[in-house]
Amino acid sequence: MATEGGGKEMNEIKTQFTTREGLYKLLPHSEYSRPNRVPFNSQGSNPVRVSFVNLNDQSGNGDRLCFNVGRELYFYIYKGVRKAADLSKPIDKRIYKGTQPTCHDFNHLTATAESVSLLVGFSAGQVQLIDPIKKETSKLFNEENSCQHLWKVDWNEERENEGSKTSEEALVTVQRLIDKSRVTCVKWVPGSESLFLVAHSSGAMYLYNVEHTCGTAAPHYQLLKQGDSFAVHTCKSKSTRNPLLKWTVGEGALNEFAFSPDGKFLACVSQDGFLRVFGFDSVELHGSMKSYFGGLLCVCWSPDGKYLVTGGEDDLVTVWSFVDCRVIARGHGHKSWVSVVAFDPYTTSVEESDPMEFSGSDEDFQDLLHFGRDRANSTQSRLSKRNSTESRPVSVTYRFGSVGQDTQLCLWDLTEDILFPHQPLSRARTHTNVMNATSPPSGSTGNSVTTPGNSAPPPLPRSNSLPHSTVSSAGSKSNVADGAIASGVSKFATLSLHDRKDRHHEKDHKRNHSMGHISSKSSDKLNLVTKTKTDPAKTLGTPLCPRMEDVPLLEPLICKKIAHERLTVLIFLEDCIVTACQEGFICTWGRPGKVVSFNP
Repeated sequence: MATEGGGKEMNEIKTQFTTREGLYKLLPHSEYSRPNRVPFNSQGSNPVRVSFVNLNDQSGNGDRLCFNVGRELYFYIYKGVRKAADLSKPIDKRIYKGTQPTCHDFNHLTATAESVSLLVGFSAGQVQLIDPIKKETSKLFNEENSCQHLWKVDWNEERENEGSKTSEEALVTVQRLIDKSRVTCVKWVPGSESLFLVAHSSGAMYLYNVEHTCGTAAPHYQLLKQGDSFAVHTCKSKSTRNPLLKWTVGEGALNEFAFSPDGKFLACVSQDGFLRVFGFDSVELHGSMKSYFGGLLCVCWSPDGKYLVTGGEDDLVTVWSFVDCRVIARGHGHKSWVSVVAFDPYTTSVEESDPMEFSGSDEDFQDLLHFGRDRANSTQSRLSKRNSTESRPVSVTYRFGSVGQDTQLCLWDLTEDILFPHQPLSRARTHTNVMNATSPPSGSTGNSVTTPGNSAPPPLPRSNSLPHSTVSSAGSKSNVADGAIASGVSKFATLSLHDRKDRHHEKDHKRNHSMGHISSKSSDKLNLVTKTKTDPAKTLGTPLCPRMEDVPLLEPLICKKIAHERLTVLIFLEDCIVTACQEGFICTWGRPGKVVSFNP
């Protein structure tokens, strides 16, 4: 492996990189994987995913890690930068027959040292509720006579019977009454102990309650609301049953969704290339955006809920303003599909500045919540100071990252010259090229929307959606206000607006990394709402999809090859960054000044 600054070959794997805040370093002893560390044959398998939960126990090791590799699911104590990983002692390990885990999510609201609720979605359409601490399986959703058909096999038993197929398995025919397609995303509804939302490759989403059953017959639906390319149905039955609601959104697979920081809005990205943002309770379409081309695969919210970043098959990251409902920037650094985008609240920079015109309330940068625990630092005090000293406002630079099928990690800064293009250049305080950055994107103005409310929102630990008061309301299900972003010195990313058409269509796309399970085949296009497809040529050059030359182009701060296989995970924690690739290796990158000596 090559280190930063060593070697010039493009195929060298980097083990460290430097940004404005210092050196990030890969910690080999903190790598999690299958217990024998054997790389996984990723051909035809679902993406490796990672979920975190903090149990707030007294041991100092409250973090727990869940990840899937092929048909296997593991649950470990996560020791991060403090101690070396012990792969021989998983808390729970499961192997499934006839289906594979595709995604999972912890309920942070109910997690304790004695019990934790984990939802797991599967390639055959089921959703399982398990407790990996008690090693119990509570319920299975979307499968008739569920207790008979989804197996957890003990690790040792599986090793003894590797390759064998039980007669019971061969005889069983499973009937999924709600949706037969692969689960693409599953998340608990923010602030709820019992509600969760599930997306499928059919393009449908379902709202469940863990306290209700699914019924013994296929559900009957009644239209609740219909709009442009979406419809919402309620489940019609004499007694309350799952699913409570069925959403059909766009065309093709619904690849990911994310709740806003306060849980009031829901962002969805689909194989048809659209980002759609809905009011979750009102079931109203707030705004939408179209990819430059191809499907959108991932989405995340900024910590304050003002911006969304998407990535997908156009190899771009796209920044969309929630308030203005318009694209404000694109980022080009990847050479293949972008798999994951995530904001880093700990290196978002906050600094005092000279008095200037500033749009936003005094509460806009207050009480950033993250990961379910108190993490007070110097930035929090500076945010408080801003609220008490109106004549000395602060400026913010957002940091976000992306990983892709090109095996590269990119870090980006979203800066004032992009966020406030009408601001005089003398006050932008940038040392890089801001050519034409003061001009708004041509024809890309949207409807201005007032962000609702100022009450404290509920926490969304370990997720890309971090609670903030920007889009909250008095009805918010808040319980704890925790943590704040780390302070730093604001610097600005390179950007330009010259003609980039030729550059965008480079010929070095690594399509050999494409995931086989992501497609727009007709088999994935079930329950479609619209009968007429949107012509991509008609959206290009409109506010839905501005041309490349009409919006600022962000350059990545760093763009490093960090794996041999496509990357499928990017999570920002307080003292490290966690990445994972399709080989099944979960890697920890220590933040500057956070690396300590290991105690195995």
